[in-house]
Amino acid sequence: MMKRHSIKTGFSFGLTSGIITTLGLMVGLHSGTSSKLAVIGGVLIIAIADAFSDALGIHISEESENKHTKSEIWESTFSTVLSKFVFALTFIVPLLLFQLSTAIVVSVVWGLSLLGIFSFVIAKKKKEKSWKVIMEHLVIALVVIVITHYVGDWIAITFG
Repeated sequence: MMKRHSIKTGFSFGLTSGIITTLGLMVGLHSGTSSKLAVIGGVLIIAIADAFSDALGIHISEESENKHTKSEIWESTFSTVLSKFVFALTFIVPLLLFQLSTAIVVSVVWGLSLLGIFSFVIAKKKKEKSWKVIMEHLVIALVVIVITHYVGDWIAITFG
């Protein structure tokens, strides 16, 4: 597995943000528009724009700590953009294979599964109770999913 702190930082941030941001966007757009085109477009935009935005955020955060070398900062930056981009793009697959409502359910299961597995790995490395770490991370993701669903509903009712 990854040894360098800078790569782990970017990967873990990109994976987590890629999952939660993309699921929130997908669920919100689905409940707000019921448009497969809007959801696919949103995922592609998240994969590009938010990947670079998050990478710049990690870059500036690492610079501001004044603890890292230039190469460590750039490793974090590149691992963030790459992992965010790749994990966000995985949510395109269910959209291409299934009807929109089914694709949303499959995507939520996929995203929560990835987050749960990654949380398990983190817990084991930290020698913490895995169920606590997994539940903490999944509850946060579920809160985002629920809120974005209802925001999408509100948008559809208010502006639809």
